[in-house]
Amino acid sequence: MPEPVELEFVPSAAVLSLGVEQELQVLDARTLRLTPRAPEILERAHDLRLDKEMFRSTIELVTGVCGSVREAVDDLSATLLNVRQVGDALGLRFAGTGTHPLADYNDRLVSDSPRYHELLDRNQWLIRRMAVYGLHVHLGMPSGDACIRYMNAFLHLVPQLIALSASSPFWRGVDTGLAASRPTAYEAHPTSGLPVLVRDWAGFIKVYSDMRATGSILSMKDIWWDLRPSPAYGTLEIRICDGTATLAELAAITAYIHANAAYMRAEEQVEERPLPEVPTRWVLRENKWRALRYGLDTEVIDAHDLRVRPLRATILDRLDRLAPWFRANGGEGELALLRTLCARGNSSDRQRAVYARTGQVEDVARFNVREFEAGEPLWG
Repeated sequence: MPEPVELEFVPSAAVLSLGVEQELQVLDARTLRLTPRAPEILERAHDLRLDKEMFRSTIELVTGVCGSVREAVDDLSATLLNVRQVGDALGLRFAGTGTHPLADYNDRLVSDSPRYHELLDRNQWLIRRMAVYGLHVHLGMPSGDACIRYMNAFLHLVPQLIALSASSPFWRGVDTGLAASRPTAYEAHPTSGLPVLVRDWAGFIKVYSDMRATGSILSMKDIWWDLRPSPAYGTLEIRICDGTATLAELAAITAYIHANAAYMRAEEQVEERPLPEVPTRWVLRENKWRALRYGLDTEVIDAHDLRVRPLRATILDRLDRLAPWFRANGGEGELALLRTLCARGNSSDRQRAVYARTGQVEDVARFNVREFEAGEPLWG
């Protein structure tokens, strides 16, 4: 049997601190098609909070360690302003949805990096399909054991996060029939999808050691689970969300994640109630699938009693419980937007409404750029 590998979890200096990463589409301003010009933006912007990604038509905005949602959004807004100014000079525009409605992954150019080329060699077509864009949220954790407890608790919220952020209904010019097609591109990889279910840090170390010993991964960077520990940063990284169509939705979904984490912490420490246990895997998988397929319009299975409830009602009930946190943290706007999303629809719903009116996927691409630049959802 493989010996356990040393993997230290470096505790976060501030429990439930925030870090946010948003991947953006780099678009030609004239055609609104993806263009491999992210390296030019990086060269001109001189911004340490910008990073390259697998494909040259993607640029990632990364915050520092933040103490609140407002601080994280302000951080991203400043970086985005710099990016847009550089983009204007270069004849570029941007969008934030989980897929570009018209993009053909065969046209994507891989960024210059030995790691990316190794992944391309190993995973072949699966990597070439990865022209997708996501929102990642890091939560500061006090220990590895706490990170696993919170990861298991957040597994119950996976369908909610998928449905609220869903922004990838179109793929290569075709309506996929899914509210969120982006996660399906990830799930094809052997180290992606729902995490391996463990109960503590020792259990995770065992899984990690076995994966290393068998050549399944080389490092933590090769684990692309929907949620994963990031031991070097001392965080739980929540990776399931589609890229958000607007900055307002990014703020609202980040706030929803932060509020849930704070609620869990209060339950555990003040109320002395244990966090929710690891749910049955088939329930996790079924609920995830339902959210991918139907978004906010689905029903989900309660892991405790197997009752089926509308997902919208589940989210609204949760928001009622979290409302005191939103009010105490200046998040009334984010709370209102989350309720409005439940009532009026997510980005996928809005994109399909455009397509239903015009019958042109090109109009959907134009709408996504206009909405991203507006910074808030455009209904009607």
